[in-house]
Amino acid sequence: MKQILNHLFDHKTFDKQEAKEILINIASGKYSHSQMAAFMAVYCMRRITLEELEGFRDAMLELCFKIDLNGHELIDLVGTGGDGKNTFNISTLASFVVAGAGYRVAKHGNYGVSSACGSSNVMEYLGYSFNNEVDKLRRCIDYAGICFLHAPLFHPAMKTVAPIRKELGVKTFFNILGPIVNPLQPKYQLIGVFSLDLARLYAYLYQQQSCKQYTIVHALDGYDEVSLTSDFKTFSNRGEHLQLVADLGFNQIDGAAIYGGNTVQESAAIFKSVLMGEGTTAQNQVVLSNAALAIQTIHLNKSFADCFAQAQDSLFGGKALSSFKKLLA
Repeated sequence: MKQILNHLFDHKTFDKQEAKEILINIASGKYSHSQMAAFMAVYCMRRITLEELEGFRDAMLELCFKIDLNGHELIDLVGTGGDGKNTFNISTLASFVVAGAGYRVAKHGNYGVSSACGSSNVMEYLGYSFNNEVDKLRRCIDYAGICFLHAPLFHPAMKTVAPIRKELGVKTFFNILGPIVNPLQPKYQLIGVFSLDLARLYAYLYQQQSCKQYTIVHALDGYDEVSLTSDFKTFSNRGEHLQLVADLGFNQIDGAAIYGGNTVQESAAIFKSVLMGEGTTAQNQVVLSNAALAIQTIHLNKSFADCFAQAQDSLFGGKALSSFKKLLA
């Protein structure tokens, strides 16, 4: 690790194979906690290269617990986190809205590191028991339209670094890796990222996957989702576009309107309120906008308005709540 750190201190980068080997060594516990903390801290201060990202991704997928859900066409709605905004669990709620609308969702998630409550925190608090048993996950998809993949159960590297990430309390390159290492590698993905540079890096990566339909989103004021607090950029199979909040038919909202609280309990209360159709107008609009963009990622020729209407029917018709209850059951 000393040589690796000196390499980074000299502002040098790694090629794809070198990055892959480093990640494999991290997963196997070859380095001490202090060495891994130093390595992750360096990546908080520099940009990751495309080759490094590919190498880290390939290592994670090579090492991950492999599962197959019998050819379901799945979608994942996931954000990098690390935007420092501490919103409520927008992508997780949108996932249930999409499942309630009749699509099959494979939600990849983890505990929050730089926020009070990640997707795994809220799901665990609300009574969901994490597992990586193929038969159980398949039943979740068939019965509830959604399965939840708690990242540490599928990725040895994430389990190894979990206590270090928690102690650091800031985003690391594992935030960057999370969205691209869903063990099911779903055909469709809506991915929120915390920076425009990273959005473009993801776009380069996904352009190489001809079978993938994707939308990468970054709000221009820094949110890793459609926050409606500002206009946002999307990168998809149809190219790069600037999306205006006004063009979606909404007024911009204040960030305080989508704040997630300071504790898991507060975030869970917001989660339940929205899922039961009792959220504020701003909370509902943000969740539905992300769900609509996910549906539009599947149906490229559908208008945003049509997809939004489908999402509305799922949320206010109780279908999203039903999906959630079935998943817990």
